[in-house]
Amino acid sequence: LYKKVIIIVIKTFKHCFSGTRFRPLSFEVPKPLFPVAGVPMLQHHIEACAKVPNMKEILLIGFYQPNEELNRFLLNAQQEFKISIRYLQEYAALGTGGGIYHFRDQIVSGSPEAFFVLNADVCSAFPLTEMLRFQKEHGEPNSFVILGTTANRKQSMNYGCIVENEETNEVLHYVEKPSTFVSDIINCGIYLFNPDIFQHIGAVFQKNQQDIQLRDSEPTNGWHRAEAIRLEQDIFTALAGQGKLYVYKTLSFWSQIKSAGSAIYASRLYLNQYHTTHPERLATNKEGSPKITGNVYIHPTANIDPTAVLGPNVSIGTGVTIGAGVRVRESIILHGANLQDHCCVLNSIVGWDSTIGKWARVEGTPSDPNPNDPYAKIDSETLFREGKLTPSITILGCNVTIPSEVIILNSIVLPHKDLNRGFKNQIIL
Repeated sequence: LYKKVIIIVIKTFKHCFSGTRFRPLSFEVPKPLFPVAGVPMLQHHIEACAKVPNMKEILLIGFYQPNEELNRFLLNAQQEFKISIRYLQEYAALGTGGGIYHFRDQIVSGSPEAFFVLNADVCSAFPLTEMLRFQKEHGEPNSFVILGTTANRKQSMNYGCIVENEETNEVLHYVEKPSTFVSDIINCGIYLFNPDIFQHIGAVFQKNQQDIQLRDSEPTNGWHRAEAIRLEQDIFTALAGQGKLYVYKTLSFWSQIKSAGSAIYASRLYLNQYHTTHPERLATNKEGSPKITGNVYIHPTANIDPTAVLGPNVSIGTGVTIGAGVRVRESIILHGANLQDHCCVLNSIVGWDSTIGKWARVEGTPSDPNPNDPYAKIDSETLFREGKLTPSITILGCNVTIPSEVIILNSIVLPHKDLNRGFKNQIIL
């Protein structure tokens, strides 16, 4: 492995922090800080990065105005993992390639031999050390590595598709979201680069500038657009077949986290991984405690009646109160929520400081991948289909009150709503 420093760049980009598909949850917290399996989404990335040998620094790059919550997260993470973690704010949404090119001086300071780029909205086992070893064994000294995984034929067209040389693992052809089937090997949004990548990004930047000058007489506006560069379409497509780009295929879990429904699926994957990485985070059955089935995370500050039944795939946040006889399954319960006696929560996210009344039922429809297809990925569900709300998980925004003895099914409730009856397949504004 590399003996000199390695820098990790986590690209949070505009849509990941604004989280339009993650609403109403992203109204309260930036999407990368949303808790998945009990900890902020980004913490899973940082925990994996902290295990990489000779790693010097973690840089978070995104088009997002930092606030107190982000700063507090960075401070806590630095103290916990004993590593420098900095947030670098883009002046505009520059794309993954444009973002790292804009901050290239920060990345190459200290003369790193290599650096990783990780997209923030992915859930993975993050085999970073394995990628380093693979690059040493398979690639040329100045080659780059993409983490890939296998998808089924239909779903592969929703991702970047990689055609490889099966003997050398060189990327021969790369197409982002093709209209017809190209390959069942897809891009996971996790990359291993060395500083040579900036020469290739710089060439695209120069070309963009020239193209804009030919059609635009306002150089300032043109420069802004010229620096918006996409790694996948602008860089990987050109590098494929040149002996510079290789794919390391992982058999471990991987998923995108685009919507709230995919957060519950990602929580299941991480909770399952805790058996080997963080067994102390998993709740166990013991006298005087609630009944646990499957993998469950419970924050130590939660107050739970011993007659409650939790799991599988449940995450309970700080200060949550759960009453007698409550049943929770396949759900995320966020900070300060109050689940009153004998209520039932299935396939749902219960927002911060929300209350579910006695004998109420809050239920959603899971959007999990096909369990009979080992290569199936979670679908990017559309909110509406044929003019109707697509049945999906139920989401309660922050400070929502559900009255006793009502049913909320497949619905999205925006923050600060005090409901007075049941709802089905609706968005309550």
